[in-house]
Amino acid sequence: MKILAILYPGGEIAKNNPGLLGCAENALGLRDFLEKQGHEFVVLTDKEHKLDEHLSTTEILITTPFWPAYITKERISKAPMLRLILTAGVGSDHVDLQAAAQRGITVAEITGSNVVGVAEQIVMHILALVRNYMPAYKQVLDGRWDIAEIAAYSHDLEDKVVGIIGTGRIGQRVCERLKAFDVKILYYNLPRLTTAEEFVFGIRYTPLQQLVEQSDVISITTPLTPETEGLFSHDLLFSMKKGSYLVNCARGKIVDTSALVEALEKGHLAGYAGDVWFPQPAPKDHPWRHMPNHAMVPHYSGTTLEAQSRYADGVKRSLSRYMRGLPIETEFLIVDNGKVVSPSYSYAFKT
Repeated sequence: MKILAILYPGGEIAKNNPGLLGCAENALGLRDFLEKQGHEFVVLTDKEHKLDEHLSTTEILITTPFWPAYITKERISKAPMLRLILTAGVGSDHVDLQAAAQRGITVAEITGSNVVGVAEQIVMHILALVRNYMPAYKQVLDGRWDIAEIAAYSHDLEDKVVGIIGTGRIGQRVCERLKAFDVKILYYNLPRLTTAEEFVFGIRYTPLQQLVEQSDVISITTPLTPETEGLFSHDLLFSMKKGSYLVNCARGKIVDTSALVEALEKGHLAGYAGDVWFPQPAPKDHPWRHMPNHAMVPHYSGTTLEAQSRYADGVKRSLSRYMRGLPIETEFLIVDNGKVVSPSYSYAFKT
């Protein structure tokens, strides 16, 4: 059996970091496990664009979300032997799910492996924006010391209104972590949470437009679907409270690229932070790299060493079950038996 993995390059740093499991050099810790069973295991970073050369003979494809490869309808059509696509991590919207379902290909991701890292990253981004951390840090690098310049735009998070858009596993953990800051939390989610869940998390359901207008800080933690793509359009961004902040660790395409730049340049938004872009990796001339008042980083929030350990273990378990003819764990399944079975990807049920 041929198993192909497309993973990010680790380079020199991978040599002394065996916990960096998600990189091509350490290959999710799978090489000995697979090769001892006689399987062919090919690992690429796709720097040389060799993915397409291997597709025709590949039965199992493993990839991290988005980078280094998008698994398009065209690529799926070039892989007649492909039976299983595994996302090492969470987020399978880089795979054409309808094309996979039509071909009867199983798609699975390691649900829950990234939730702690992403939730913590969101809280970090919120604090970085509200406390005006990035300009303060830049002062240190530039050899400057101007307290007034920093303090003029630094706030307490306490007593602010925080809006959470999407209260799945990550959104709920963000709510739990924000409790300690004594903030008022509004949320918007479809479906609405139960009354008991709202009480436990200390949050109040609010229609989207009202949430956007009332929040001092908004965190996006919803999946990318046709309904959420471009959700934060020019109109929605400019209906946010003037001087508010937006954090996006969900998907870059949820926010209109040029409209966001305009909102920051005009001072309507006080700041934007996150680790998701479109496309990924972000080109050097991506406008979000150079817009004012941002705290953007590469897409790494769900790739802590602990998260990599979890998703490497989940990939190994999924491979073991597949090879023994057993079903993959239900919570991991995105596409199964020609149908999209994950509620997070319900938009693809048209198959």
